[in-house]
Amino acid sequence: MEVFITIATFDYIHEIEILKHRLDHEGFQYYFENEIMSSFAPMYSIALGGIKLKIHPNDFETVKTILQEMKYDNNLKIV
Repeated sequence: MEVFITIATFDYIHEIEILKHRLDHEGFQYYFENEIMSSFAPMYSIALGGIKLKIHPNDFETVKTILQEMKYDNNLKIV
């Protein structure tokens, strides 16, 4: 497995749901570190360092653009 890098960190599980659908639709390889633990015990999310979006380094610029679009240019904003 190649080294994946952290591009974003989220505090709550609901913040990543729309993003997961978008990344799947675009065909990116990714995973969310601490996602399962945060879904069982949401109060531990901050103690774990948040839910980290890990992506392949080659996808950095494209995923960064998607994150910016979802944050500022869309009605389905990431909270």
